[in-house]
Amino acid sequence: MIEVPVYNNSGQEIETIQVDENRLGGAVRKNLLKQALVMYHANQRQGTVRTLARGEVEGSTRKIFRQKGTGNARQGAIRQPVRVGGGHAKQKRPKDWRQALPKKARRLATSSAILLKLQAKEVKVVDDFKIDKAKTKQMVAVYKALGIDRSCLFALDGKNEALEKSARNIDRTTLTTVSQLNAWDILRNRILLVTKAGLQQIIA
Repeated sequence: MIEVPVYNNSGQEIETIQVDENRLGGAVRKNLLKQALVMYHANQRQGTVRTLARGEVEGSTRKIFRQKGTGNARQGAIRQPVRVGGGHAKQKRPKDWRQALPKKARRLATSSAILLKLQAKEVKVVDDFKIDKAKTKQMVAVYKALGIDRSCLFALDGKNEALEKSARNIDRTTLTTVSQLNAWDILRNRILLVTKAGLQQIIA
């Protein structure tokens, strides 16, 4: 069991929650995390690069000068790759770099990433955010009270427009919801910030 402290908006510990590792897969599967990170990273590649082949470049197909008798090296058409403005000999074509993992593997990778954060004590749990107005200043004060000074993934347990607007302008903060958590977002941010209700959704 992992003991996770729960804080209030002032950064004071008010209680602890017992988290059973078996609810998150039992152990951190590093090989699966590696596969998931490679997949998410590859899926961000556009793959829309394209260059013209020699047959696609505008220009005449006439031989520049006769084969022999000029004293120059033999030359073909003006569109050949060795000439300025010619087409590429090995042209680039659009490519789909996307990879896929089974749904169960993606979920298990997310659970492993959360478990890794819990073991490293990089999960901050707040009882409830008492923010009724969209004020970034209030959220910055909560960050300071919790000691969050690195990149942070803020996972909301539900729709809260005031909370979203208060946190979205804070530097190095990524907003998401508990239902949309994935291994890529969790691991590329140092701190995972959730509410008590959100953590209960995760370990349910």
